[in-house]
Amino acid sequence: MTIKDPLDISQAEIDALKQRYTQAGQGHLFTFWDELTLEQQAELFGQLEDIDVERVNQIYKKSVSGSAVTASDNLEPLPDHVFDSVQTASPDRVSAWNEAGMKLISEGKVAVILMAGGQGTRLGSSAPKGCYDINLPSHKPLFQLQAERILRLQNLAKEIYGVNCDSVIPWYIMTSGPTYEPTYQFFKANNFFGLKEENVTFFQQGTLPCLTMDGKILLETKHRVAIAPDGNGGIYQALHKEGVIKSLKDRGIEFSHCYCVDNCLARVADPTFIGYCASKSTDCGVKVVGKSSPDEPVGVVCLRDQKYGVVEYSEISQEVSEMRKPDGSLAFGAANIATHFFSTEFLERVPDFAGELEYHIAKKKIPTVDLENGDLVAPKTPNGMKLECFVFDVFAYANNLSVLQVDRQDEFSPLKNAPGTGVDCPETSRRDIIAQHIRFIEDAGGKIMSQGKGEHTLELSPLVTYAGEGLEIVRGKTLNTPAIIESREDLIRCFL
Repeated sequence: MTIKDPLDISQAEIDALKQRYTQAGQGHLFTFWDELTLEQQAELFGQLEDIDVERVNQIYKKSVSGSAVTASDNLEPLPDHVFDSVQTASPDRVSAWNEAGMKLISEGKVAVILMAGGQGTRLGSSAPKGCYDINLPSHKPLFQLQAERILRLQNLAKEIYGVNCDSVIPWYIMTSGPTYEPTYQFFKANNFFGLKEENVTFFQQGTLPCLTMDGKILLETKHRVAIAPDGNGGIYQALHKEGVIKSLKDRGIEFSHCYCVDNCLARVADPTFIGYCASKSTDCGVKVVGKSSPDEPVGVVCLRDQKYGVVEYSEISQEVSEMRKPDGSLAFGAANIATHFFSTEFLERVPDFAGELEYHIAKKKIPTVDLENGDLVAPKTPNGMKLECFVFDVFAYANNLSVLQVDRQDEFSPLKNAPGTGVDCPETSRRDIIAQHIRFIEDAGGKIMSQGKGEHTLELSPLVTYAGEGLEIVRGKTLNTPAIIESREDLIRCFL
């Protein structure tokens, strides 16, 4: 928000802003103007000047006029030509995708865009979610795990293509207003987890005013508008507004991997996914996992009215959810895991169709000010709405969408719920990472032996292996756990 010096605001500017808002039907935001201090007037003026009130009205009208279609009869499964799976593709095909992705990384054509605006409120933490410690043996937070995966890929590209290759993978991290400064300070305090500071860029997600049910902007206080993040789909406007698109072009980035911070197994800048999408001239791609059962409550990627998108579980009838393909797999089984591929060209042209994107209404209890008497109101029932768009809302505008199904146990373990809930929580995240690392060792021909009772405790740093590669030394040998392997030297020592 622009902070204005009260002395720099002329009466003519105030009158013009009032007129603009009055013409937009939002003049009530000046109800308490005359009783505000100069500093409060300056704060409200700056906030209102930053808001595109005509766009807000347009979004509201589109949202309430275009109610979501929930019938299943306009849904179709993904056509075969846009869908592949690493689980059924031949090893040679998967290897070719991976090699193509690594080549692009070595040429400096790949970036990573992280959606990290959320706080760990459900987890009992007010810090940014990426700072959360899921209680791995090393106690590395999510941000560190992901940073080290980037480092490993950069180093792996140099091992394959030579130390002089341009294997920098720039990392663009989208925060929200409340998490911007804490996120930056966390990275700074940890020396950017080994990455160069100039290759890590932080930018802020956009916001939209909260509205009454009839489209009036709500005041949070007499001098402040109630605002909320505009959904993860707000990333597209933020990429343009915050200069990220320009940075991508200046760096010669052709493709980006975009994902959510709360997936501890996220394969950041996954060369297999990058190579797969690039090989198909994809401009917009998405990773999915197979639904575990017809009634698993997840959104699925499919066609609605012959347009690609994600349809929520609640919008699909039981009959449709149970439909099968000839091979026995679910017809509507491509579960969305919020990890995406974008060409820079696609991200560049989003403004061309941004006005057509759907905004979704979330009815909420929003603290506000009574315009009659100025009293603060803490509603007990929903009194207004927050408007948000979703990152997948752009799928319908892709020239060439591609969908890659991956193995859930290796790539998807979301952190959504409080400790102790047993589902998508810190304990399941920790369990899934340790189980993956044990598989890495066993798949490389090693054995695991526990020195104590209960579960094996093994952690492999992403700096040692990204996806199980580089572990040939363990073949025919046994590792005693618990063990934390942070380096190649640790690996050699543990398997002597």
